Amino acid sequence: MPIENVKLGEGVKIWHPDLVNLYGCHIGEGTVIGPFVEIQSGVVIGQNCTISSHSFICEGVTIEDEVFVGHGVRFVNEKHPRSNRPDWALPPENAILVKRGAMIGTGAIIMPGVTIGVEAEVGAGALILDDVPDYAVVVTRTITRILYQKDYNPNWWKWDVA
Repeated sequence: MPIENVKLGEGVKIWHPDLVNLYGCHIGEGTVIGPFVEIQSGVVIGQNCTISSHSFICEGVTIEDEVFVGHGVRFVNEKHPRSNRPDWALPPENAILVKRGAMIGTGAIIMPGVTIGVEAEVGAGALILDDVPDYAVVVTRTITRILYQKDYNPNWWKWDVA
């Protein structure tokens, strides 16, 4: 798999360079890229991020510094995909922003036009259709805010969120 026209910051670690597909993107210094990752043209990834294996980051995604992206996370930039549209260009409203320090759990799907806030946490398998506020923790297939980190209670998992 190719690594083509990629701007790599100092100290970027790509665990298996022959098992990634990176092209036309910018990877900030100190970032770690796992195997079987695809990062498309125009993507910007900040410093000291982790992009875990089997993740797909499409055109139009900006990931700020110190973001964790779990295994198999998928970013989607098209609301109404069609096959074979040579004139397609990314609508600005479909851009995705992941802010500093956010954490995205394994298998999450991030839909077009979403912003994930500063140090927000997205649970594994979540389908993110709307913006996630700064410091929020969201879970389930359609997000349900269960708490803010500033209100953290070490026994939060005992809450009835149903």
